[in-house]
Amino acid sequence: MKIGIIRERKNPPDFRVPLIPDHCAEVLTKYNNLQICVEPSPTRSYSDQEYNSVDIHLAESLNDCDVLMGVKEVPPNMLIPNKTYLFFSHTIKKQPANKLLLQEVIRKKIRLIDYECLKDEHGQRLIGFGRFAGIVGAYNAIRGWGLRTENYQLPPAHTCYDKNDLFSHFQNKNFGNTRILLTGGGKVGNGALETLHAAGFTQMDWKSFITEKNTAGPVFTQIEFPVYNKRKDGKAFTSDEFFSNPGDFESDFVRFMPYADIYIAGHFWSAGSPHFFTSDDLASPHNRIKLIADISCDIGGPIPSTIRSSTIASPFYGYNPHSQQESSPFDLTSITVMAVDNLPCELPRDASADFSQTLSSTIIPLIIQNPNHPILAKATIAENGKLTSYFRYLSDYISE
Repeated sequence: MKIGIIRERKNPPDFRVPLIPDHCAEVLTKYNNLQICVEPSPTRSYSDQEYNSVDIHLAESLNDCDVLMGVKEVPPNMLIPNKTYLFFSHTIKKQPANKLLLQEVIRKKIRLIDYECLKDEHGQRLIGFGRFAGIVGAYNAIRGWGLRTENYQLPPAHTCYDKNDLFSHFQNKNFGNTRILLTGGGKVGNGALETLHAAGFTQMDWKSFITEKNTAGPVFTQIEFPVYNKRKDGKAFTSDEFFSNPGDFESDFVRFMPYADIYIAGHFWSAGSPHFFTSDDLASPHNRIKLIADISCDIGGPIPSTIRSSTIASPFYGYNPHSQQESSPFDLTSITVMAVDNLPCELPRDASADFSQTLSSTIIPLIIQNPNHPILAKATIAENGKLTSYFRYLSDYISE
């Protein structure tokens, strides 16, 4: 089998790689009949020379590869027929921008395995960049607060070499009595925790957070959906009922708004679930939140201030809750919003290494030894010129 690492071609450029040089070398030592080659790239965070240094072959053409791996969507005209591809296709929610991509996958009889759909027997995702979305998103939140308050300065995350460099900038910074509320757990939430702990914030339980309003020093609390949602009928909250009948629930988030300066949104949210709060809630004199770092970035979703995504180059914008319009990023009458939708790209080397570790240890062995394993089968969107049974709901999407 021959695996090819493709060049990322989306704009703006994505500097991440699915498989870093060291992991390529490790995989090759385990499988004698495996070959790996890399399409050269002038922008990749791991240079062509780094692949060469561990004897990974560079090739302008990947036509003789069996499996092709990238990170972001492949331009439809660059897809090679009859190959197996692994990348984030962003098609499973019928995203309009990628309809042509999936149509071309079908036409070229490509087997498309989407990283987002690789899950274990419990339905938990096996691979992703969530940890570094959390790390960078929380860093951007703290950086943005410094810009808003003019109390300290931190460099942009994308100018840092790696996570250790990023965290080193917290040294000798005084964050005062800043209070942060974090929603969500999992890899995103845990990544945010890494940053908050590195910055010296003290974690509180949520009940203490909303009863001890004037704590000394920087603090934060982390809450998940059973805490910021409640049943409309006042009965006890159960997770199973919340997932099966989200319409029977409403948000209980507002009770936290008088107690936090910064809100970091690292949760998973699905359509039909309660919205967290309204623009009127943000405009209320009882609201203390003045900066929202929306890592989840659900535009038109549960957080009304997330009216668009922002960019690595320009990560902040303002939201005036009275007019419900965008304003300047640090207008003190507005909410500062950070809604970068590709946060891991700010630390591409570390994010790539983290992703590559799982890909090389968990997914590549399946591809080589058991390509029809249920984990791969359930993540295969299309094969042999048609949608698989797991994704037939996309039929109308590709036929439009």
